[in-house]
Amino acid sequence: MAAAESSPLTTHVLNTSDGVPGAKMALSLHRLDTKLMIWTMITVGTTNEDGRCPGLINQETFIPGMYKLRFETGLYWEGLGKTSFYPYVEIVFTIHNPTQKFHLPLLISPFSYSTYRGN
Repeated sequence: MAAAESSPLTTHVLNTSDGVPGAKMALSLHRLDTKLMIWTMITVGTTNEDGRCPGLINQETFIPGMYKLRFETGLYWEGLGKTSFYPYVEIVFTIHNPTQKFHLPLLISPFSYSTYRGN
């Protein structure tokens, strides 16, 4: 993964059901190849104890395009001994200006999720 300091894209998972960070959740970052119309995996990671995954991508790799962050929510809830309606959550977003900073929080419970663009 890229160095945490240089990542223009950050995320933060919050388990709103239990009121705690979404720690130890597997995730992956992908970019759409517009010629082949397939997703190319850029990196994989796991959220830390604070629910964050530093170093998702470095500035040089962060180019304009369509991206998705995939969170393995089903495995996360299973690890807590709970069932979940959503086996995974994918947040698809478009980057027009990669010089900006982007923050994509994910708020989850076993039966719902919400996200927004922060900075």
